[in-house]
Amino acid sequence: MTATIQTLETADGAFTLVVDADGAVLASGWTADPDAMLARIHPALRPADVRDGETGAADAVRAYYAGDLAAIDAVTVRQRGTELQAAGWSALRRIAPGAPLTYTEFAAALGSPRAVRAAASICARNAPALFVPCHRVLRGDGTLGGFAWGLDVKRALLAREAGE
Repeated sequence: MTATIQTLETADGAFTLVVDADGAVLASGWTADPDAMLARIHPALRPADVRDGETGAADAVRAYYAGDLAAIDAVTVRQRGTELQAAGWSALRRIAPGAPLTYTEFAAALGSPRAVRAAASICARNAPALFVPCHRVLRGDGTLGGFAWGLDVKRALLAREAGE
């Protein structure tokens, strides 16, 4: 399979997308390093060939950064994981901008309120960042917790979504 890779500048730095031939985002995040992006893709989905190019998903990223926070919602993503991970990634897409959940609330939304570590793992293994907004999950005390792309990016995303 051949995928397209595109890096664009955002208010939070370089943002790279890897998109399959069907237009689904396989991985995305705040880096200009293509190898870092490819490493986040499940081996069963990892493309054999990657070429630079334009992607439709980049238009959604630009729209998001221009203030249309819902622009990312319609973008198709493709990930591979366990049944719980798939349910978690789907649940992450339902968290509204400006209304983050705690890891405990996220675990409860998955039907396993005590599975806080599993909820955190679902976020950590999320490859198409922004489109599957794992940045919208916080620690129980309201602090940021972790984020693969750095806490400064997470803080900026949450502030943008809160209208600050």
